[in-house]
Amino acid sequence: MNPMSGLVAGLLFILAGPASAEVYRNVDAYGNVTFSDEPSEGAEAVEVKPVTTITLPKPEVVQETDKLREEVQREGAAYESVAFVYPDNNQAFYSGSGDIQFEVRSTPGLQPGHKYEVTIDGQPVGQSASGSVTVNNVFRGTHQARVHIVDENGVQVKTGPSISFTVHRPSVAN
Repeated sequence: MNPMSGLVAGLLFILAGPASAEVYRNVDAYGNVTFSDEPSEGAEAVEVKPVTTITLPKPEVVQETDKLREEVQREGAAYESVAFVYPDNNQAFYSGSGDIQFEVRSTPGLQPGHKYEVTIDGQPVGQSASGSVTVNNVFRGTHQARVHIVDENGVQVKTGPSISFTVHRPSVAN
């Protein structure tokens, strides 16, 4: 038996054994390393770190998640579309304050408990049931905006196409 296979066998033994058991490492006159759960002459105790375990969700929880996903898909299917009415795609704003007024609409209109949610660069910035969302102090530069319909739990049920817009704000430098 070569030293490497002894090491591999020893490591497998360590991993297979319970974490609370004592493990001893011994090197013989030929340099072969062996591991054991029984102490022997010249053996040294080895500290074995606990094994990481993962607890999987119970099948009932997975089924509930699947039911929720189906419900969200059903709610989203109730809407033909959701999109920005204003601003237009690639519109530029020359705003000292960086305030942007978004107008959104869906077909059909919102169901009870649902809201429009506007995101800028992937971050939620406002919600409204009226279809009008004002975002204050938008940084200068080009941004991506998207509108979603969210249910009463904040879960996105429908997403509209993204638009790009640019904010030009005066600075001390210009």
